[in-house]
Amino acid sequence: MEYIYAALLLNAEGKEINEQNLVNVVKATGATPDEAMAKSVANSLKGVDIKEIIKNAQNVSVAAPAAQAAPAGGEKAKKEEAKEEKVSEEEAAGGLASLFG
Repeated sequence: MEYIYAALLLNAEGKEINEQNLVNVVKATGATPDEAMAKSVANSLKGVDIKEIIKNAQNVSVAAPAAQAAPAGGEKAKKEEAKEEKVSEEEAAGGLASLFG
């Protein structure tokens, strides 16, 4: 995350977003820079107009999620739904246990 912040800071100051500048900004914070991460971020942002992306992100309106329809069976449907959730949790726990032997 610090590399994204560093890139935003460099962009705000009109500096080039490259590996060395990202490393320098991260070093200035007192953190130990990861040169591979800095290189990855720098390569990912080549040719990207950050100011334009930020401008467009501010203009995006977020739609409210559609409301779910009530189940036709009332209480019976609610009980079945709760049972399905319980089975899903048990299956998930069993799956996790298999990862650890």
